[in-house]
Amino acid sequence: MAKHRQRVDIIADILKIAAQGARKTRIMYVANLSYSQLVKYLEKTTSLGFVQSGINGYEITEKGRTFLERYIHFSSKYSSVEHLLEGIESEKRALEKMCEQPQSA
Repeated sequence: MAKHRQRVDIIADILKIAAQGARKTRIMYVANLSYSQLVKYLEKTTSLGFVQSGINGYEITEKGRTFLERYIHFSSKYSSVEHLLEGIESEKRALEKMCEQPQSA
């Protein structure tokens, strides 16, 4: 089952792409967005001052770089915690299984 991306994840994807300078079409395809999503998120990232429109398309700003660095740091921590929680859930399932009555033949 596919996981839906959160708004912050989509914004980070756009900023990663815009870090190299990119036109709308490239952002849309690489970030896997529909055209209406693209318009919505480009308006949002522009109004927040994360990207700006330039000669070669959209470019990340210093504010956008700061956000992206913080996002990458957060994402790394989140992934570690998520992995830890998966291990804990696995331990819990094993303990619960130990508490089940054996099936008689």
